[in-house]
Amino acid sequence: MSTAQNTLVIFDLDGTLVDSEPNYYEAGRRVLAQYGVTDFDWEQHTRFIGIGTRETLTALRREYGIDAPVDELLAAKNRAYLELAKERTDVFPGMRDFVKRLHAAGVPMTVASGSSRETIGAVLAATGLDALLTTFVSAEEVAAGKPEPDIFLEAARRRGAAPADCVVLEDAPPGAEAAHRAGMRCVAIPYVPGTASDPAFATAGLLFAGGQSDFSAEAAYDWIVRPAPAS
Repeated sequence: MSTAQNTLVIFDLDGTLVDSEPNYYEAGRRVLAQYGVTDFDWEQHTRFIGIGTRETLTALRREYGIDAPVDELLAAKNRAYLELAKERTDVFPGMRDFVKRLHAAGVPMTVASGSSRETIGAVLAATGLDALLTTFVSAEEVAAGKPEPDIFLEAARRRGAAPADCVVLEDAPPGAEAAHRAGMRCVAIPYVPGTASDPAFATAGLLFAGGQSDFSAEAAYDWIVRPAPAS
């Protein structure tokens, strides 16, 4: 029988807990402009939502023929993003309520994000979520980012949880696919409404197709504490 206390809830950060994509877009736009790329727009940015920062910059470096090393681009984007994030990062109201509800019920939680450890820590601190979400794993600490399952498996390992006892909250198809590959249940809240029909989201056990505007903390909590289906 599944109970709240023996279920580990793993949150993606960007686009799931916090609306950080505008800051990531602006940080990326500023860095690319420094290397002569002046036509990077929001639509192009949305292609990389759910993909780790290093993987994103590797693809953009190749696409735009930028000579600078990926590590140089990564450091520049992290600096730009941290400046923006500290000025303002909005937590989705339904998610803040949900985290509080889980915490009050004694449900263990952690964060698994494609951002750097420094960035994750700064965002959690700036939003006050660090008081409730005290552990996290960065894509820097695993071999491969989403859609590979590494980061979710590492988050479970560190908390001593079996994958079957984990529930992942994700906003992007690569994250939902990673959760599925990890053998974990998934609650999907698409950040980009048009991606709700993506095949990766079909593997989610609970889908809020309209994104955050559809999200219900009560419905998500009730679903999470149900017994996991027999395999």
